[in-house]
Amino acid sequence: MMPDVQADFAVELGSDDETLEVPWAAPDHGPRYLDLRHQPELLLEIEEARRERELGEFLTAINAPTGLLETAKCDAWASSEITPEEEVFGAACKFGSYIDLFLSDSRRFSFSDTELLAKRLTHLLQRVPEIPAAAEFIIRRCYFHQNQETRDGFYLTFYLFGYGDKEPQARRQWTIGLKLVENAIRQLSAGTF
Repeated sequence: MMPDVQADFAVELGSDDETLEVPWAAPDHGPRYLDLRHQPELLLEIEEARRERELGEFLTAINAPTGLLETAKCDAWASSEITPEEEVFGAACKFGSYIDLFLSDSRRFSFSDTELLAKRLTHLLQRVPEIPAAAEFIIRRCYFHQNQETRDGFYLTFYLFGYGDKEPQARRQWTIGLKLVENAIRQLSAGTF
């Protein structure tokens, strides 16, 4: 029997854990933060969104002007490396992504609000139909720079994996999972979570 969508969240706020700065920029004219909420046309500059249409659609939906969240970074990839924890899916490969998300209002500076969001997203996803997919939300520290000031806040790194015997099947499960997460975020946005 196929397990329910595996959904969980974790907290990584140690001194050695990953952090994010918004806005950010890679050296040598590499990738950089693009404010898709206020400039949605910049989506065309995100190579991962051009490569994976479903990822672009997710970014567009999440960064909507009335939405709860904004995005900061993303990537998507296929892999045949299955960890022991993933063997429950009985799959030969997976298709995965990560998307860094942060609250679009002052709640981004509140750990308790960010934790509540992660808990509610996890709870909603644990109630969806059984599909071979896994989602994880990791709460991390974010440094928001604006108007010559830096404020400590929080963000979520959202990992999603779809599993299958071949890459197209894994990609389909990932796409379904991405839509389920988008719908969960929309549901929480409607009720301001």
